[in-house]
Amino acid sequence: MTDPQLEAEPAVAAELFGDRLDVARAYTNDLARRGEELGLIGPLELPRLWSRHILNCALLAPLLQVGTVGDVGSGAGLPGLVLAIARPDVKLVLIEPMERRVEWLIAEAAELGLDNVTVVRARAEETKLSWPLDQVTARAVTALSKLIPATAPLVRAGGEMIFLKGSRVHDEVTAASKQIRHARLSNVEVLELGEGTVPEVTRVFRATVD
Repeated sequence: MTDPQLEAEPAVAAELFGDRLDVARAYTNDLARRGEELGLIGPLELPRLWSRHILNCALLAPLLQVGTVGDVGSGAGLPGLVLAIARPDVKLVLIEPMERRVEWLIAEAAELGLDNVTVVRARAEETKLSWPLDQVTARAVTALSKLIPATAPLVRAGGEMIFLKGSRVHDEVTAASKQIRHARLSNVEVLELGEGTVPEVTRVFRATVD
């Protein structure tokens, strides 16, 4: 049964998820039902779960390359599980250090039938993968000055960082100028996605790892 506090599904969800909408709906309902209990979302998030979280993450899906994408600090699966739902042609590696969240990610991926998901229990800077990532993403993890050095070693040469950031992203870019140079990032840009489509635009820091 759907929680009465859960935000009504916005019409744009159908546009963003297409024939995967039923899976996105199931994930959203599961997160609404168990998210607070498991410490995945706060008690005030249900009335804005779709618009602030699910759609915010789904807007990133068109930027994914067909390959392997890592989601660092995946937590509730935002954006990792959302991206795995929206892009079944892309392999997602969800990297999360907390055991309770890892258990949720594994169980939820299985429940939703997401065979393009692998879950790794580790901190970003301690992660050891047998192959480099084509792209890495993260949402609400840490500032760029810390996120860039922690994730750059995971990405292949020519791969990308595509981090979901808040309204102060330009300040973060300025503060991380040293880390950007040290990681030899190029094509550094800030994108704003979803203007006129969702209530709050999604801001993305994107850069190429050389």
